[in-house]
Amino acid sequence: MLVVLAAGSAEAAGPRDGATPAVRTVAPGESVQAAVDAAAPGEVVELAAGTYRGSVLIAKDGITLRGPREGEAVIAPADPNDPAGAGACATGGFGVCVFGTAQKPVVGVGVESLTVTGFRKTGVKGLHADGLSVAGVRAHRNGEHGVGQEFSVRGRFVGNTTDSNGQSGVFVGDEPDGSGTSIVGNSAADNRIGVHLRRARHVTVTGNLLTANCAGVFVVGDETRPVAGDLDIVGNTMAANNRFCPGNERIAHIQGSGIVLTGTEGVRIHANTVMDHSGDSPMSGGIVMVPSFSGGGTSHQEVTGNTLLRNAPADLAQRDPRGVGNTYAANTCLKSEPADLCGPPAG
Repeated sequence: MLVVLAAGSAEAAGPRDGATPAVRTVAPGESVQAAVDAAAPGEVVELAAGTYRGSVLIAKDGITLRGPREGEAVIAPADPNDPAGAGACATGGFGVCVFGTAQKPVVGVGVESLTVTGFRKTGVKGLHADGLSVAGVRAHRNGEHGVGQEFSVRGRFVGNTTDSNGQSGVFVGDEPDGSGTSIVGNSAADNRIGVHLRRARHVTVTGNLLTANCAGVFVVGDETRPVAGDLDIVGNTMAANNRFCPGNERIAHIQGSGIVLTGTEGVRIHANTVMDHSGDSPMSGGIVMVPSFSGGGTSHQEVTGNTLLRNAPADLAQRDPRGVGNTYAANTCLKSEPADLCGPPAG
């Protein structure tokens, strides 16, 4: 079980009283991992412009790994024949790992202004992390997720660009006790899913631009208790997420989906713009609720004040027969399933 530290603990490892943190600089050809290992909590490891081969594991509190103020620092996989590229992060297929344990989460780590590309799995991954901040990162052509975290709390994913990753641009999963994580101002394009929330609660998804994925936002409840949900999807733009992604034994193919909810409760979807989606999947459409593979109903969602344009086969679709208590109000749209979900509530 994840040990959740007291509120504010994510800042405890950093410099106090407004002191400027110490900075360790790394140049191409030097070891990023060696610099991280030598850094003390509260220090910054700053990379000069260039390419750095090999994964990076951060397993201590309060470290910030960041790129240069000018130019681009790229973290890419090591030569598979290079022994220096070994280690748990590299062998797991990840780019930058922020890994604690269930008994001792790693606290207050930042990853900023880097490009992470070409890894077999996730570009930047938090596992048992508290207060992980990933900002201004480009995660490009990684085999699984661009950036994300699991079994973690209070993450911040802000202003990242995630494109052409095999699964999600931004992924947050396995946080059913409530994470307090925010996903703000990111762009995600040409992934399978733009923002993917799986078995998570108390997450905010705000002001993101999601386009040319198979689905913009996908929220999966499955069988967790408490039920996944009690989260906010507000003020995002989902446009033309019309890629085709094959299905598997658990889920049908995905295509033309703005926001998909399955097996969740109490999700608040407000003031989003969802437009130009089209497909022939059971999940195709603007904002869609579908049955969960595990059998739980998709219930008690609040869908209010959204603008939905040119989504097919429907702008709003409630397709889960087990779903109860879902409410719709003041949504601007033309077509819904059933037919009375657009506009103000009846009466």
